[in-house]
Amino acid sequence: MSANPHMGIPPLCSGPAPVATGFVAVFIHGRTQSSSDMQVVANRLNIAGMPCIAIDAADNSWYPNQFMEPFAKNQPRLDFALQRLDQLLGELNERGIPNEHVAIVGFSQGACLACEYVFRKQQPFAALVAYTGGLIGPEETRWEPTGNLKGMPVFLSNGDEDPWVPLGRTRQTLEVFMAMGARVELKVYPERSHEVSDDEIRISRTLLQSAMQLATQPPGSGQSPERIPWP
Repeated sequence: MSANPHMGIPPLCSGPAPVATGFVAVFIHGRTQSSSDMQVVANRLNIAGMPCIAIDAADNSWYPNQFMEPFAKNQPRLDFALQRLDQLLGELNERGIPNEHVAIVGFSQGACLACEYVFRKQQPFAALVAYTGGLIGPEETRWEPTGNLKGMPVFLSNGDEDPWVPLGRTRQTLEVFMAMGARVELKVYPERSHEVSDDEIRISRTLLQSAMQLATQPPGSGQSPERIPWP
C-alpha cells in the first residue's frame, strides 16, 4: 500500500490546549478547501474557551470523486482519510481525551467524511455537526446501525437543491443516526448556496456549547448543564 498522503500535515490549532479543558472540536474542510477555511468557521462560532483542531487533506481533497460514487472509485484515499482521523483521535485519547469529549465538525466533503467516520466507529462522540453532508456510498448503499450513540447530539444541514449533496442522502443519514440512538436535527434551507449560513452557525454554536459544558463539568459536581432542546 502506498504511503498515506494525509498523514504528516500539521493541523491548524486555536483556543486552549485540549488537555487543559478535556474537550476539543475537530474541523474537517471541504473539497478544494483547507484548514484555514474551517478556522473561519470556528471563528464564526466564537465559542469562548473551545479548543479547535482543523486538519488538512493532501491536495485539498480527502478523496477524488463524488461521495455517492462506488466505494472503489474513492479508494484508497477514502481509507487514508479515515486513517488520518483515527490517528488524530488516537493521539487525543492518549492525552486523556476520550471520544465522548471530541466534537467532529465538517463541511461538504468534510461533512460526508465526518458522518462516515462516526458511523463506522459505532460509538458516541461529544457531538457531530455536518454542514451539507451525508453518509458515503452509492445510491443502493444500506447501513446497518448496530452501534449505540447514546443520545449523542447530531446536527445535519443542507439546502433543498444543493448541487453536490442530494438532500435525500442527508435524510437517509438522519434516519441511520436516529436508529443508532442519536438525538438528531436536520435543517433544510430553501435555495441556499453551497455554504455555511449564519443560521447553521447559530444552531451549531448552541449544540457545541452544550457538548463542551457536559464534557468539562467536574465529576461528581451534581450540576446538570442545561441541555439544548434537541430531538
